[in-house]
Amino acid sequence: MKIYDITLPIHPEMLHWGRKPEVEIVESLANGDASNVTRWRIGAHTGTHVDAPAHFVDGATPIDEVSLDSMVGPAVVVDMTGLTGDVTAADLDAAGVAGEKRILLKTTNSAGPLKETERAPSWIGLAPDAAKWIVANGVELIGIDYLTIESHSRTESWDSHHVLLGNDVLILENADLDAVAPGRYELVCLPAKLAGADGSFTRAILIDRDGE
Repeated sequence: MKIYDITLPIHPEMLHWGRKPEVEIVESLANGDASNVTRWRIGAHTGTHVDAPAHFVDGATPIDEVSLDSMVGPAVVVDMTGLTGDVTAADLDAAGVAGEKRILLKTTNSAGPLKETERAPSWIGLAPDAAKWIVANGVELIGIDYLTIESHSRTESWDSHHVLLGNDVLILENADLDAVAPGRYELVCLPAKLAGADGSFTRAILIDRDGE
């Protein structure tokens, strides 16, 4: 089998929203300590991460209580690299993904904005009608290859987040799909178990059981 690590590495100069990660050296062998120990200051939504319903809905499910069944299992990577605008319901219909529980959208973000260290002025996101399509079709997890699944033009109203998280659909963001061909895989996405948190950074992999 072949394993694709779709997780962004976390470091102080990485692509970020808000504050950059900070690393403090607590102990080091070079300084005569018994071991190397670091302390990291990072947000729950740093790097590749999962948004829990509690991110936008007070009292909704936090990340430590979301179902692992939604984050582990068959997934489809959909080729949306031909789009120059946000993914719409019509695009999802055309992709033939109705009935899928876990969908990852591979866009031009993977080879472009995702590789930069500063937030881009625009990126490919998910249109609100596509978010409604996802809910109507019983999708449990939707992923995309950028800081946020929200359209760059809707980061004040956050329409797609409200639709998705308000209906308990998990969102995987910052999935690096550049080296992943469209197709079917097994997704293993395990966010840190941060008690009561609105989301968490995660290690996410795609497994191709027939790959070499």
